[in-house]
Amino acid sequence: MRIGLVVDAGCDLPDEMIADENVVVLPIAVRIGDHMTLDTRNSDVTRQFMESDIAKDAAEAETIPYTVEQIRELFLTRLVHEYDYVFCQTIAASRSPIYERAVQASFGILNDYHEVRRAAGNNTPFALRVQDTGNLFAGQALSAWDTLRLRKAGESPMRIRTRLERVANATQGIVVTPDLYYMRNRGRKKGDRSVGLMSAMLGTALDVKPMVLANRGNTAPVAKVRGFEPAARKLYDTVILNIRDGLLVDAVCLSYAGELDDMRNLPGYDDLVATCSEHGVELIESMMGLTGVINIGKGSLTAAYSKEGPFKLG
Repeated sequence: MRIGLVVDAGCDLPDEMIADENVVVLPIAVRIGDHMTLDTRNSDVTRQFMESDIAKDAAEAETIPYTVEQIRELFLTRLVHEYDYVFCQTIAASRSPIYERAVQASFGILNDYHEVRRAAGNNTPFALRVQDTGNLFAGQALSAWDTLRLRKAGESPMRIRTRLERVANATQGIVVTPDLYYMRNRGRKKGDRSVGLMSAMLGTALDVKPMVLANRGNTAPVAKVRGFEPAARKLYDTVILNIRDGLLVDAVCLSYAGELDDMRNLPGYDDLVATCSEHGVELIESMMGLTGVINIGKGSLTAAYSKEGPFKLG
C-alpha cells in the first residue's frame, strides 16, 4: 500500500527530509501590508525574510492557511492518484484553523475520489486520516518523523494511526523566545493577551525568558530564566533529563529561528548531542519555518520529545 504524509508549513522537518521522503506541505501565506510570502517550509525563504526590511513588521503579519476547497483540490488532483492512504497532520487545532479545514475537506475528498481514481484506471479504495498533533513546530516534526519511520518499516495504516495517537498525546514541545515584547505584540494581533504589557516590560527589564510547554493543544509557562542563553541551557537540560528517563520515540527534534550554527553554539547543546548518542536517540535539526518565525519571533528555539508521564523540568 502506498502511504503518503501531508503536513502544514508549521511543521519543522528539515528541508532535505521533506524532499527525500516526498512529504507534501500545505502552504501558509504570510501577508504584511502589501507584501505576500508563501511559506512552503523552505529554509531559503525563511532566511530571506529574516534578512529583509519587512521582517521588522513581522508581529503585524496575517497568516493565511489553505482553504477547505484548496485542500480538497490538492487531494483530488494529486494525492488520490499517488497514494492509497494519506496521513494529514496539522498544527494544534487550538492555535490554527488548519485542522478543522482539513477535516471539512476530507468529507468531500472521500465522496469524490472514486471517479478520479477510476479515470486513471485505479479501482482500489482511497483513505485518509486527519490528525491534530496538538503541538507546534518541532512538536509537529516529531509526529511526522515517526510516521516516516513506521512507513519505512512497512507498518499498516491502522498500526501507524494507533501509534501516532499515542505519540501525539505524549509529545512535549518546549519553546524559548528572546523577545517578550514580540510575543506580546504578536499575541495581541491574534487575540491572545496572555503576555500583558506589564509582564513584557518587567520581563524585558529583568531579561527574563519564559520556557513554554506545549502538549495536547495546551501551552503554558513552566519556567522563567534570566537571560536567553541560560534559558536555552535549561531547555537542553530538560530534554537531556527526559532522554535519560526513557522516551516513547527514539528521536528529539530541534528548530531554531536563525542559522543552525548559532543554535549549536548555545550552552548545553554539546551535552545534548552526547546524551542522544549515548542513548541511541536521533537528533533532528531544522531552521524554523517562516510560520514559526512569524508567530514566536526571530532567535526563538523549540525542542520536542515524546515521553509518557508527567513533564519533568531539567
